[in-house]
Amino acid sequence: IALLPLRNTVLFPGVVLPITVGRDKSIKAVNDAYKGDKLIGVVAQKDSSVEDPAIKDLENVGTVAKIVKQIKMPDGGTTIIIQGKSRFAIESIVGEDPYFKARIRKLEEDEVPKDGDFEAYVANIKDLATEIIQLSPNLPTEASIILRNIENPSFLIHFVSSNLNTDIREKQKLLQLDNIRERADLLMQLLQKELQFAELKNKVTTKTRTELDKQQ
Repeated sequence: IALLPLRNTVLFPGVVLPITVGRDKSIKAVNDAYKGDKLIGVVAQKDSSVEDPAIKDLENVGTVAKIVKQIKMPDGGTTIIIQGKSRFAIESIVGEDPYFKARIRKLEEDEVPKDGDFEAYVANIKDLATEIIQLSPNLPTEASIILRNIENPSFLIHFVSSNLNTDIREKQKLLQLDNIRERADLLMQLLQKELQFAELKNKVTTKTRTELDKQQ
């Protein structure tokens, strides 16, 4: 499969994302994939500042994506709408020119555990994510409605992971975990951290506003 390295994004299965493609290599990879089966292997770069990544700069685990739509921009760039399909690991690189091509191995998803313990995890993830949405003025309130309506636990974890306001390395860790219970556990820890930060930010904002009101 052709590889599409992304700088600041980790794509999760099921998640739909718009991506702006600017690099010549990436545009060629996207064009060829779009003409063919519309599938492309999306991998995150280890360091987003690297302009022209080599193989060593790419993560080994990524997500096969379907290119749902390709939009040519007036400035010559390309925007694509992609949807994550399944996780994969790179087995070997079979071509580097005009873009990276890899032989990949599909990573199977765990069966969703049916016990009460895991259900509690899922409910907790929904609650934490909803609280964060309510505390974040830049997030649309519809997001919590979407969240409430997600019934598939596996997709819920991917969707929330994708929208986490966290370091790219943490998102990559989430993608690489094969065990869905471990993934849910790590996600919960990251959400708790994010919630604390959102609460702190709100406190500071409110305090500043109160001070300004007093001064006025």
